[in-house]
Amino acid sequence: MQRDEHWDHVYNTKESNAVSWYQPAPGASLTFLQAAGLNGHSCVIDVGAGDSRLVDALLDLGVTCVSVLDVSAAALSRTRQRLGDRAASVNWILADVTGDWSVPPVDFWHDRAVFHFLIAAADRRRYVEHLRRSLKPGGYGVIATFAPDGPSRCSGLPVARYSPDSLVAELGREFELQRSSVELHQTPTGTTQPFSYAVFRLARTY
Repeated sequence: MQRDEHWDHVYNTKESNAVSWYQPAPGASLTFLQAAGLNGHSCVIDVGAGDSRLVDALLDLGVTCVSVLDVSAAALSRTRQRLGDRAASVNWILADVTGDWSVPPVDFWHDRAVFHFLIAAADRRRYVEHLRRSLKPGGYGVIATFAPDGPSRCSGLPVARYSPDSLVAELGREFELQRSSVELHQTPTGTTQPFSYAVFRLARTY
């Protein structure tokens, strides 16, 4: 099954609060974004957003330059319906994060629980290429993956697990680690999943 088919099936068959990654509010993501300087003039892309509430929170904060990317048309449709008229102010990108797409340069790249699904090295390289091209010089990437002691599978798929140091190794030397922590995410079923959150600054390009 292709990625888009897999995730369309997930979002067509499960309610938002029935998936393990559900958060009623994106607390940790907002904390890291704001600590890195997020403001109303920032441009942000949320990659692999699913039907996350981060876009709602950004619009609530007055951030108007927002792009949302996901491989699932069903997920994006659900989010657009939830936002109502506010959806018109968002740049919607239906694409695989490792595929062919582009966005005007942004100040912040956000990814909660996408990178750890990229098992193939070629997919990770394409992800990093998009990250490098999409960020303005001095821009920030906020990336959250399962921590080393987190689950080995999610939504029926294998995942890779990362510490901040191993994420540094994947992203390359032009990305400087600014801050990191572990978040213990409580799933709707009461299970605890440890996530590694890391903030990287694009210091230079080659």
